[in-house]
Amino acid sequence: MTRQLILIDALNLIRRIYAVDSNQSHHSEEQMLKASCARVAHACKKLIVSTQASHAIAVFDGDKSWRYHYYSDYKCSRSPMPEPLKKALPLFKQAIEETGIVVFSPINDEADDVIATLAFKAATNNINSTIVSTDKGFLPFLSEHITVYDYFKKVYLTLADIHTRFAVPQHRLIDFWALAGDKTNDIPGVKGIGSKSAQQLINDYSSIECAMADENLAASLKRKLATNMDMYIISKHLVSLRTDIHLGFSLKQLRLNKSS
Repeated sequence: MTRQLILIDALNLIRRIYAVDSNQSHHSEEQMLKASCARVAHACKKLIVSTQASHAIAVFDGDKSWRYHYYSDYKCSRSPMPEPLKKALPLFKQAIEETGIVVFSPINDEADDVIATLAFKAATNNINSTIVSTDKGFLPFLSEHITVYDYFKKVYLTLADIHTRFAVPQHRLIDFWALAGDKTNDIPGVKGIGSKSAQQLINDYSSIECAMADENLAASLKRKLATNMDMYIISKHLVSLRTDIHLGFSLKQLRLNKSS
């Protein structure tokens, strides 16, 4: 049997479905939450079928991850989860579990790091995995054994999509985000360097060190890099997903239809 693992970024899926359903004002809150849970479960079932998954897990975020301790302003401007949704998370978890998918809620780790770790470990063992998320942070992992699927657009993301969206090679995405920053997660980047300058540096030089060593680099760019190198390094750590999270379970425990 071919092993196929699906890795669901649970809150990414739930929050988008909830956002749509919460705008249906003709429903009571209880009806809306019930409908959202049903839609999430339906999405999970569709994913199992469409990917022909043999193993699956839906990963939630733990409490404050290492990034919050490493950089105090991390996600500081992000709106908190709506209280009704926060209280209803156990219902969503139950709805997902009823589809046969394992639910994992780490204590402190972010879902992104857990998913990246699982995808990396699976790929190392020649096991294919599909990451279900709209989060761009997974794009550096696209490879022979790792795909990224946007459930809402119904598309698998490709290297061509990366180039169209960011205009840099896949293997330089981390450098690009570290330079330009990421407002959605309050990652600072290098002050004064936006997307255009970051693209120029990435595409003209094999590394930021090479750019700094080039006497022909514009003085203004060189000054910005030199002055804000600490923020570049901090940002690079923040945008790099970890692949070494201790999980405490094996792939075998994620198998669907365990009773069959």
